[in-house]
Formats: sequence, structure tokens, C-alpha cells
Amino acid sequence: MIVNKAYKFRIYPNKEQEVLINKTFGCSRFVFNHFLAKWDNAYKETGKGLTYNSCSAQLTQLKKELTWLKEIDSIAIQSSLKNLADAYSRFLRSKTIDHVLSLRKILFSLTRQSIQMAILLLMVIKSNYLNLDGFVLQKVVK
Repeated sequence: MIVNKAYKFRIYPNKEQEVLINKTFGCSRFVFNHFLAKWDNAYKETGKGLTYNSCSAQLTQLKKELTWLKEIDSIAIQSSLKNLADAYSRFLRSKTIDHVLSLRKILFSLTRQSIQMAILLLMVIKSNYLNLDGFVLQKVVK
């Protein structure tokens, strides 16, 4: 039997950290909406969506054009692209609901790789701070 354990944290970022978090959410939202429009156009023209790999290659080009996308963690942007690819594959399997409405309901969240999250979680449990992408949240409440 698998037992899942969850922790809920309340963080108190300072102003600089708040700006970085908001930039991360904004850039993730921008990438999601940008590729959602491309995916919709491809679906209307061909009846198939794009692939994650083709979008990832286009994202590299987009980062060269829009330098402000480089200011944040690349994992967060890739995660929003993976969320979009996952949502579209689910849509193509079911086709029972309006895909645009269902795709826009995806929660934007900061995601990290599972090993890094486990390490961060252990750090938070042992001490009351959290280190994310080079900035430390000093005030964390479990």
C-alpha cells in the first residue's frame, strides 16, 4: 500500500522575491497562452495538435526573441508547456468538452523536479526557510 504524505506551507516573501514569483507566474501564463494559440491553429488546420518536442524547440527560439523569458526559472516555463501538451492529449482522447475552456482551467504553479522537491522539503522541515531558484524565503510556516 502506498502512503502519500503532504505538507502545507505558508510563505512570506520579501518584495524582491514577490516580484520574481509574479514574473514566473506571468511568464508561465504567457508561454501557455502563446502555445495554446499555436496548438489551436494547428488543430483547426490539420485536425492534429502540435507535439511537445516541436513546441519545446520553438520555445528556445522564443527565448532568443523575448529576452525577458530568460529572467526566470526555465523549469517553470517547460512545466507550463508540459501541462499544455498533457491537456491537449487528454482532449484529443476524449473530445467531450470544449478544449479551450478546459485548457484554461489548468492551475499555474511553480514546479520543480521531484528529487529537488524532496531535498527542499527536508530543508524546510529541519529549518524554517525555503530556498527556491537562488532566493531564500526566510519566513515559512508549516
